[in-house]
Amino acid sequence: MDFIPSLPVLLAFSAATLLLALTPGPDMTLSISKALREGRAAGLMVLVGTNLGICVHTILVAFGVSALIIASPTAFFILKSGGAAYLLWIAVMAIRKGNNFVLEAEARPERRRGSLKAAMANGFWVNLLNPKVIIFFMTFLPQFVTPSDPNVTGKLLFLGFTFITVAILPTIAIVLAAHRLSGWLKTHKRVLRAIDYLFAGVFSLFAVKILLTQAR
Repeated sequence: MDFIPSLPVLLAFSAATLLLALTPGPDMTLSISKALREGRAAGLMVLVGTNLGICVHTILVAFGVSALIIASPTAFFILKSGGAAYLLWIAVMAIRKGNNFVLEAEARPERRRGSLKAAMANGFWVNLLNPKVIIFFMTFLPQFVTPSDPNVTGKLLFLGFTFITVAILPTIAIVLAAHRLSGWLKTHKRVLRAIDYLFAGVFSLFAVKILLTQAR
């Protein structure tokens, strides 16, 4: 069990994670948007996707791949261009299809399954293609380990999965709160449409921020 950090380190890491989990970002914005327009299950599936993305980022940091990506200007440019383009695509879809608000109970089973898979994929790619997340994990996780520690790789992996464990409850609570609001929104389509445009604008701003992200 040498890969488990000391209790003070775990407590400090958990407190920092809890604060960071409540910080707005593309992943939280997407999960709220899905919960409002498509229901609780879609919002939760976004969380599944974003947490799968965090698993990948944790592995990349632990084995040094993220450092190689950041060190390569070409790789970093391709990554952030892809991430920005994907967020812009989501913004366009929010405007084009935002009015197609389908209640969970009204959706056909096959359509619903496809929608949930799409929500999970959206969450995964939004997280994975965000260079700010790579930089964040590259700078955040190593603060809680000692470089000379022979178990540094194991501890980084443990901390990454601890991040998911600590952050999951508050993010689920946010999605459930958004879902409760969706019942009211179904009778106020103009408000819902305004929210679609709001989220489209937020995603566009995140895309611009990603394009302006520097590796160093």
